[in-house]
Amino acid sequence: MSKQLLVRNVPQEICTWIDSKRTHHSMSQQEVVLSVLGHAVESDIELQLPLFSGASRIVEKSVPDSLPFTFVDLFAGIGGFRCALEKLGGRCLFSSEWDTYSQKTYKAWYGDTPHGDIRKIKPADIPDHDVLAAGFPCQPFSIAGVSKRQSLGMAHGFKCVTQGNLFFQLVTIIKAKRPPVLFLENVKNLQSHDKGRTWAVIQEALDDLDYWIFSRVIDAAAFVPQHRERVYIVCFDKKVFPQKPPFQFPPKPEGDKPRLTDILEPDPDPKYTLTPHLWNYLQRYAEGHKAKGNGFGFGLVDPQGISRTLSARYYKDGSEVLIPTARDNPPRRLTPKECARLMGFDEKHQNNIVVSDTQAYKQFGNAVVPKVVEAVGKQVVRVLSWKLAENGCLLKRASTNGKTNGKAKA
Repeated sequence: MSKQLLVRNVPQEICTWIDSKRTHHSMSQQEVVLSVLGHAVESDIELQLPLFSGASRIVEKSVPDSLPFTFVDLFAGIGGFRCALEKLGGRCLFSSEWDTYSQKTYKAWYGDTPHGDIRKIKPADIPDHDVLAAGFPCQPFSIAGVSKRQSLGMAHGFKCVTQGNLFFQLVTIIKAKRPPVLFLENVKNLQSHDKGRTWAVIQEALDDLDYWIFSRVIDAAAFVPQHRERVYIVCFDKKVFPQKPPFQFPPKPEGDKPRLTDILEPDPDPKYTLTPHLWNYLQRYAEGHKAKGNGFGFGLVDPQGISRTLSARYYKDGSEVLIPTARDNPPRRLTPKECARLMGFDEKHQNNIVVSDTQAYKQFGNAVVPKVVEAVGKQVVRVLSWKLAENGCLLKRASTNGKTNGKAKA
């Protein structure tokens, strides 16, 4: 019975030699590798690794049905990418998150503390990996974030010095590490921000890095009871995938749609009920904006339906998602545990909230929806499995350390 092997970090000189033999003998990559290994077995050659002085060691790893892979978790937040990718066989080698409160939650949930400000991390200090996952900062591009910054006379998008240009820090890391797969997430408004110019810059940057690019806006409402549209970007290194891979975004899950009532606690603490003063203020505020033709206001939800998008500002007054209460009492905001459920985090995470309500609201409002990440991630794993089945082994070029990047020359 044959067995598949995943070979990572293949030195460039070996890849060049294999390519030359393929051309000379009209053989496939798999046939060349098996021929060499077959002669080694027949001759019972004793190998002394590393094969080349200063070259990266070749690591062989058996590949079971659930394809194992490694990933890094950048702009990690509270690990929405991590908990999803680990379910698919992924192993996290490195994480980065600058917010200390998010680091505290990440540590409690996954056992290790993320590295801090990504601008202070040297790409060489990041381990080689198969998948680079990153939900890079979205506030400079989100509809709410742009509106707030414009009203305050602040820069937004790439002109936001503290957050908008972090995408280019990501580009620097990609150039240095050349991961076979990029898995990125951001707000829907990323595609329309600055009349589409922001999205054009991002696409051009990824194209210049020589990656196949797939993108789609997915509404999490098919997975959790929340209207939450986000753009997911999946890219494949053309040096590892010379032909465009058969990647497809996942279809909507079948079955009954999630309802808000499914995530509500039966007996929440009364402290989450709005005070009469705050409730009256929110109603007057909404009426004032309605008279001006604006759409600002509170969101009193139907428990049998879905909620608005949960945002990082939910800690202020909870106005975007308010739950009706009995009789004529003011509505209440969601509890932090309900927010965890609304985002689709596992029960073990729901029951292990280690920060204040204020910080928890911010964290869940900024998080990715793990169930969506998992659904898209399954499609990524299928492409990796397809590549493995096509070649018999997946050869990943050795790390270039940023010396040779960009598109391959003809």
